[in-house]
Amino acid sequence: MPEPVKVLTQRWDRPDAHTLSGYLDSGGYRALRAALEEAPERLREQVKASGLRGRGGAGFPAGVKWGFVPQDSGKPIYLVVNADEGEPGTFKDRELMERDPHQLLEGIAISSYALNSHRAFIFIRGEYLWPGIRLEEAIAEAYGQGYLGKDILGSGFDCDVTLHYAAGAYICGEETALLEALEGRRGQPRLRPPFPAVAGLYACPTVVNNVETIMNVPHLVERGVDWYRSMGTEKSPGPKVYCVSGEVARPGNYEWPMGTTCRQIVEESCGGMLPDRALKFWAPGGSSTPLLTAEHYDIGMDFDAIAEAGSLLGTGAMMMFSDRTSVVEATLNWMRFYEHESCGKCTPCREGTFWLSQVLERILDGRGRTQDLDVLETACEQIFGRAFCALGDGATSPVFSSLKYFRDEYEHLIEHGRLPDGVEDRDSHAGPVTDNAQHGRPSMRLGAT
Repeated sequence: MPEPVKVLTQRWDRPDAHTLSGYLDSGGYRALRAALEEAPERLREQVKASGLRGRGGAGFPAGVKWGFVPQDSGKPIYLVVNADEGEPGTFKDRELMERDPHQLLEGIAISSYALNSHRAFIFIRGEYLWPGIRLEEAIAEAYGQGYLGKDILGSGFDCDVTLHYAAGAYICGEETALLEALEGRRGQPRLRPPFPAVAGLYACPTVVNNVETIMNVPHLVERGVDWYRSMGTEKSPGPKVYCVSGEVARPGNYEWPMGTTCRQIVEESCGGMLPDRALKFWAPGGSSTPLLTAEHYDIGMDFDAIAEAGSLLGTGAMMMFSDRTSVVEATLNWMRFYEHESCGKCTPCREGTFWLSQVLERILDGRGRTQDLDVLETACEQIFGRAFCALGDGATSPVFSSLKYFRDEYEHLIEHGRLPDGVEDRDSHAGPVTDNAQHGRPSMRLGAT
């Protein structure tokens, strides 16, 4: 069985890991020195051969994405690091940046050199004040000692890094919406093609990668492709930082080889579920990934195994829920989030998330009707694949999957007007109600919808 690893998290035990001195004392920036002696194209091939897949959600191979960037366009090439991390249940990038900011900067410098890019941006959500402060300090240290800026380490390579605080919109996790916001416009997704690799930031070739993805680069460059592929699975190699939250004894970030089972991560790292609680349902990659059940507890946490089970690995944000939790209530909570965060650009997502929230709230308030389940499924079908970007698709995931596995709970609520016995009421739903104002919320009557 796999064992926990410490690659990206290897310095977390050091109180000075966030400083340049602490980073250098533990081997930091050695990979950058080695990379600057290689040809950029060789580094690109090395990243491609490693099989490193994007850790931001989609799992697209990083080396393949880098290969899409034209090297002869005559335009500057930009590297943009997505540190927005707006997916509910995801908090790995925050801790990685807080504890080891220089690891990100070294990854940026190496990746920029490999891409022949001389300007990089870190797009960080505005709420991440402390990680931002740590990054500001680290950037200043790196510039001061020649690890960023002009003529890095005497190599003749220049690389400038800009830290950009965003406004905290979930939609900006989508790479083209991120680029729109970075250019000073409203964060809304762009029509593709052209893709960012050809016409991204300022209409120039651009690579957008997640924080954790870029942090993998120094390790695979320094230790080699064979070492990197010795962890994980054939199609999902390397280490992965999993965010585990919910009803577990010790929630947090834990690093394991890709493909480690959900059970092993939860039982060994988190101490299992809370006492006297049994696993009921869980999201493997944040709230936008289809829910799985206790029957999937032994599934490997990698892109392909999770896909075969009918869900998505996403960011690796494992949200664990027990038999005391209402799946309908959890789904409504997520749907309210997607309704609020929809950018409004397309009708299916803008209107669909609103109506899904309305119907779910009516069911949970004890005013549901039998036909509401068909309404939910039809609404999801009209959103999925028809929205302008993946936000709409992700919003349908908890609804589709909860109806697939827990339709009986919906039916119980509709028939009896209350949650099943043993399921805790976490939002003051005590049974049939006549007005949502009893719960401190405005009434949302639906009429004959």
